[in-house]
Amino acid sequence: MDNLNVKQHFRPDEGPLIDQIQDWLETVRDQYRPILTWFLNPRQRYILTTMVNQDDQIKVAFNGGFANAEMQRALIFPDYYQPQDSDFELQLLTIDYPRKFAELYHRQIMGSLLSSGIDRNVFGDILVHDQDWQVIVDTKMVTYIQDQVTQVGKIHINFLPQAMSAVIQPQSDWEELSTTVASLRLDAIVATAFNYSRNRAKLVIEHGLVRVNWQEVNRPDFTVAIFDQLSVRHAGRVQLQAVNGYNKKQKIRISLGIIHA
Repeated sequence: MDNLNVKQHFRPDEGPLIDQIQDWLETVRDQYRPILTWFLNPRQRYILTTMVNQDDQIKVAFNGGFANAEMQRALIFPDYYQPQDSDFELQLLTIDYPRKFAELYHRQIMGSLLSSGIDRNVFGDILVHDQDWQVIVDTKMVTYIQDQVTQVGKIHINFLPQAMSAVIQPQSDWEELSTTVASLRLDAIVATAFNYSRNRAKLVIEHGLVRVNWQEVNRPDFTVAIFDQLSVRHAGRVQLQAVNGYNKKQKIRISLGIIHA
């Protein structure tokens, strides 16, 4: 399947990712070697899997450090290759900080990493249990992160490498909801997930309080697609997990995963 045909099935803004995936696939075909990607979100992994499935001689595996990680690296490889955990080049970092006198928050850790010039795609999930915080990163970025990120807010921290076997195993907070919507517009999905009026959902989006796959989207008419991850400030998070056709009233049957703030 050529790029033009593939792009017809996805959003226009996903075109650059499709081009990149096609480059990865061509490299695997031409050079008979595996390609390791950056960390991909669920929607990106869905697109990659869809494209890999068009070629019987190429396979893909994902690893984010633990089962059901939101951000995972992909290894694209010839069908004869046997991937190993080490191929994914993951490193677990534990955050050392004065926990008796300070408290960390997910958004602060994320903000400190991003404001240090670190791309979102070179680190995976940020994990917490009690007051223990961990981040899964690309092994090549460990020294840079240790050198550049020494504070979260006013709190001094250190990133300490640990074996992947020490990773926190988070419990799933996702609640499942099967429902119907008139359309897959962003305001419709937000309103349905959090029991908002359509007008309230529209205002929340237009005020920049909604992110789709970690990018701010302020268009209420933005079309949500399978495995898009939505974050609604002060409300929680939503993932469109399935689209299951239409009912007799021509409403769309959908399955959502929801985490309430």
